[in-house]
Amino acid sequence: MSEINYYRTDLIDESDEFVRHQTESEEKKLKEMSGIRVEEQTIGRIKATTVKVTAEGEEEIGKAKGTYITLTIPTLAVHETDELQALCELVVEKMDALIKEKIPGEVKKVLCVGLGNREITPDAVGPAVMDYVKEVIPDYYETDESGVMVYAPGVTIQTGLETASFVKAIVDQSKPDLLLVVDALAARSSARLCRTIQLTDTGIHPGSGVGNSRKELSEKSLGIPVIALGVPTVVDGPVLVADAIDTMFGYIAAKIEEDGLPSSKLSTGRFPQRVTKDADRTALGPIFGDWSSWTHEERIQLFEEVLTNQALSTFISPKEIDSWVANYATALSSSLITWIHKVNS
Repeated sequence: MSEINYYRTDLIDESDEFVRHQTESEEKKLKEMSGIRVEEQTIGRIKATTVKVTAEGEEEIGKAKGTYITLTIPTLAVHETDELQALCELVVEKMDALIKEKIPGEVKKVLCVGLGNREITPDAVGPAVMDYVKEVIPDYYETDESGVMVYAPGVTIQTGLETASFVKAIVDQSKPDLLLVVDALAARSSARLCRTIQLTDTGIHPGSGVGNSRKELSEKSLGIPVIALGVPTVVDGPVLVADAIDTMFGYIAAKIEEDGLPSSKLSTGRFPQRVTKDADRTALGPIFGDWSSWTHEERIQLFEEVLTNQALSTFISPKEIDSWVANYATALSSSLITWIHKVNS
């Protein structure tokens, strides 16, 4: 099978270059690239990855020069609103530090833009956040202008115009010091859905993660610093199928291991899922053949080839997506409003 890069993701630490460097030796090689700097840390339950890409690194991994910060809670559940609030507060703290690097002086005018289609729930994170943020506008509105501007332009299919054209017109007219963009993203792993926020100072290409890339919103195109916040809400359908099969293989391999142990005779109910990850899968060969030894990425590539050719390509979101979007709208807007009050005090 020829190697084709089908992967669609907006998260830098899921990009093709990073996925290829998951072994210890390859990860070391990635971190030693002259154009890329990777820092990882754990803050409570939050895993933070900071990637700094230079002009040289832009050529090496195909990602725009700048800083990317990915914050994730791998085990976050939809009802853990306090943990989600803590995640959003850390995101805005990191955002504040990035902004101070870009704008050493005072930030007097901020334009906040929520990208996406509010009529499609997985794509509604941006507009939903702006619905809350706009409540602070009266606090900063003076006779002829406001220190805080909020806008949700919709998508091209609704307006017939490029989102970037809308935003550029507003930037040219109002001349803000900073553009903050909030958008839904696509992930490469179903485990990242609604459990991750990516922050970057490189701007954003609306729709790029789902293969519908529009004109970019960036400092290069708009002439002002652009900070983008994104929440992955969808994953490519073939990726979900590959994740499910990987889980199934782990389940069967663990069941085979357990059957040879005396403790298996004590089991009376459903086989426990918690032991499947580290199970030895060599025993799967006689059952599933060489396919069981394929890497996760090879299986994704197969499903992409088959499903795309059969017009079955699709994107999937969690069944609790309504609750996830509502929770992110509340938590992220609360953190942004706190930041707005701080910088304008």
